[in-house]
Amino acid sequence: MDSNSNQKPKIGVLLVGHGSRLPYGEEVINGIADIYRQDADHPVAVGFMNMSRPSIPEAINELAAMGVEKIIVTPVFLAHGVHTKHDIPHILGLDNGSEGHHYHEHEHEHEEFEFDGEIVYTEPLGADPRIAEIIRDRVKSAI
Repeated sequence: MDSNSNQKPKIGVLLVGHGSRLPYGEEVINGIADIYRQDADHPVAVGFMNMSRPSIPEAINELAAMGVEKIIVTPVFLAHGVHTKHDIPHILGLDNGSEGHHYHEHEHEHEEFEFDGEIVYTEPLGADPRIAEIIRDRVKSAI
């Protein structure tokens, strides 16, 4: 009897940011990742769609090197748009070669990664009461 048959795959989390020529975007996404890591039971990496490093493929390779078998990719964007619906899935190889879509040209999109496991792509942050609470705090502090 195989004692490993009931084991869950080793999970990794990839938080995806847009990327920027300015350092602030990287600092925010890395700060969010640091906060998330405090209670995470799995490796967490950050990857950027454009301009910043590490790229999404580099971050996937980082997680793969840690032995993860399943990567949960969460775009740290508020809402869906062309990046979350087309560009990021394209970089992840989840677009099934969709023809007819005109993707934005991004410097990282032709990079490749080595990962044979499962990639699960989640929704962006969306209209969440926790985000509204942050807005309440900002408004209170400005009054």
